[in-house]
Amino acid sequence: MTTNPTLADLAHRVAEGRDRPAYGHDALITCDRLVRIFSMDGIEVQALQGLDLLVREGELMALVGASGSGKSTLMNILAGLDTPTAGAARVAGRDLLAMTAKDRLAYRRHVVGFVWQQTSRNLLPYLTAAQNTALPMRLAGGRSRGARRAHGERALELLELLNVADCRDRRPHQMSGGQQQRVAITVALANNPAVLLADEPTGELDSHTAEQVFAAFRTANERLGTTIVIVTHDQAVADEVRRTVAIRDGRTSTEVLRRHQVDATTGHETVVAREYAMLDRAGRLQLPADYTEALGMRDRVALELEPDHIGIWPDDSEQG
Repeated sequence: MTTNPTLADLAHRVAEGRDRPAYGHDALITCDRLVRIFSMDGIEVQALQGLDLLVREGELMALVGASGSGKSTLMNILAGLDTPTAGAARVAGRDLLAMTAKDRLAYRRHVVGFVWQQTSRNLLPYLTAAQNTALPMRLAGGRSRGARRAHGERALELLELLNVADCRDRRPHQMSGGQQQRVAITVALANNPAVLLADEPTGELDSHTAEQVFAAFRTANERLGTTIVIVTHDQAVADEVRRTVAIRDGRTSTEVLRRHQVDATTGHETVVAREYAMLDRAGRLQLPADYTEALGMRDRVALELEPDHIGIWPDDSEQG
């Protein structure tokens, strides 16, 4: 038999919560109640509506969501290409709301790498793969002969790591789409960023080539320890990462966590996936639409606090 918590129990839990560390204190990426409002022809569009997100160092994770959900807006903010309207955002200890223009330039050169969906946006057409990869290092400083030699050596190491060393002397038009995207990853990795961001990097590729490009991301994550966040519509890519976060209506809504499980009897390994609803800092959560539709939930629901969970039921106020 279970009993509901008393007011004293709840007060004790609240008091315990006051001593907890600050939100996101141990995360490499922290978005806290992030808001981004655009004004278009006198009309305000709220692209992000209090979004919360934590990404730990060393993660390889995916962001998914329908067009207009806010995921590309979020990526632009994390890349230092846009500024949030309100809330807080920190990446590798940098406060994205407090940076000057000079700070943002240094941030984009040293802290984050970025890969666009359009292959033509990632590489300069008149440079070879090796020259494109070395360019970010040269822009970041060090123009002596020794520095140039070191840049060239690192460029070749990255090209070899991602299996495109044979493209070192080729210009973009001499490479396939998959080769261009893998070279684009080497460019993004050139200055050893803390975070690599990729916006639909396989969107223009066939499934086989997309697998090769994702393998390059996995190699960068495992061999270099780079934290990687990928925005994707490609379910095959989303299924390959341990953690997939869905964004809906400008907020994180659900999260899928995957883990490998070995059968003790057969020794066979399977991937077990579990979906979670995301609880934001204001205590709100977005229930999956297929769940609420199946139970006819709309407008409001009934809640009941139990010792170890919260019960949610369809509104029954007009019954009886």
